[in-house]
Amino acid sequence: MEGRLLLKNCAVFRADGRVRTGMAVVVEGGLIRRVAPDAEVPVLPGDWEVACRGRLVAPGLVDCHSHLVNGQLLPPNGDFLLRLPRSRLGRMRHVAAHVTAEDVEALTRFAAARALREGITLVVEHLACPSDVAGALAAQARAAEQLGLRLVTGHSTHSLDGPSAAEAQLEANADFARRYLTHPLVRGVLGFHASYTAEDAFLTRLARLREELGAFTLFHLAESEDDLTTTYAQFSRRVVPRLESLGLLGPHAIAGYARVVDNADAERLAATETFVALTPRGTRTLEHGGDPMEAVLSKLHLVGLGTGGHGTLQEELLAATVGVLHIARTGRLLDPDSSLAHLLVSGPAELCTRIFGAPSGAVEEGGLADLVVYDAVPAADPETGYSPHLLGQVAHSRVAWTIVHGRVCVREGQLLGSDYVELSRAAAEALARVWTRARLPSYGGV
Repeated sequence: MEGRLLLKNCAVFRADGRVRTGMAVVVEGGLIRRVAPDAEVPVLPGDWEVACRGRLVAPGLVDCHSHLVNGQLLPPNGDFLLRLPRSRLGRMRHVAAHVTAEDVEALTRFAAARALREGITLVVEHLACPSDVAGALAAQARAAEQLGLRLVTGHSTHSLDGPSAAEAQLEANADFARRYLTHPLVRGVLGFHASYTAEDAFLTRLARLREELGAFTLFHLAESEDDLTTTYAQFSRRVVPRLESLGLLGPHAIAGYARVVDNADAERLAATETFVALTPRGTRTLEHGGDPMEAVLSKLHLVGLGTGGHGTLQEELLAATVGVLHIARTGRLLDPDSSLAHLLVSGPAELCTRIFGAPSGAVEEGGLADLVVYDAVPAADPETGYSPHLLGQVAHSRVAWTIVHGRVCVREGQLLGSDYVELSRAAAEALARVWTRARLPSYGGV
């Protein structure tokens, strides 16, 4: 947008639980240009003024590991077998094989709109569309640009269909990453499904491409006991040492589903500065016999919440809240608000900054203008500015405005520039096409 976006009379979020009330935030050129007391920032001709009326302004949420498209193709149901990673992978491979770039675009548009309405400004997407990797990734980029969502995406390539197919998919993914190395909203990463579905030769080639491009890698780390060692017998090593030996861990790596790593693995992940995305509802044990939240927060430094393509980030936040408060009650965690802030704000902000090269995760001058205005007027101590359980208030509050890179995407709860119901209808038609090709007349027939 041209001119300035001016958020007037707002309460500015701080990750330490304090708020600054009666503030104004000036946004211009995709960045936060000024944060000052409201009376010091007059409205100028050409400004777009947002009357916050004391409402909370916070950094946008980051879905650190998602399946925008594939999460719609095979949503969870009551079938116990579909909860098992290998069984679910087989079903997903069958359905994903019938997805086209046209389907991907329709499903991504709807998922992006839904994310923006939930206050999510950045999604890290793990896509599977083996029939047209290049077309599908390009379709996702178009959808993100149209809706205004910040998107990081790569293909979930595996070796189960043979080395030739894996190589072709990797090359298409790499071409996309080359074209989107510096885009303001969309970045391409090199993806693979998981260690247990990838041959050593394929991962070696991926590591070389990552080094050449300076790109990030995206993968499932350890989703279940199946992931502890690869299915390829000659490489029967634990996941973390194997990926580290191949050069796939480090500040450039985004690892999802850290469900079964042990203490030694967690320490290596921390030492290599690998970013780990957690889904609290699905994290049963990070270490056998231990509490998942306690293990994560005590061993890993770069962590964030992800949906895994199911549910909402608010639901994951509520699940994380329950886990952290449980640890606090048992005396093993003294600062639950700080731990939640790290999972929801600090960790994701570091990831966003690494990828896009600009400060994020705070309502501060010079930072990315990825902001959310919540329908909540926080109560705070007038002397300290402290507002207890601030993140809990965010989790239960309606999103009024969502701003990405300085662009208003949601205004007073309404999506701008697109009809949400029309996007939903187009996504439903895409699902019907895919399920018909896959001979699934309805999801109940999966």
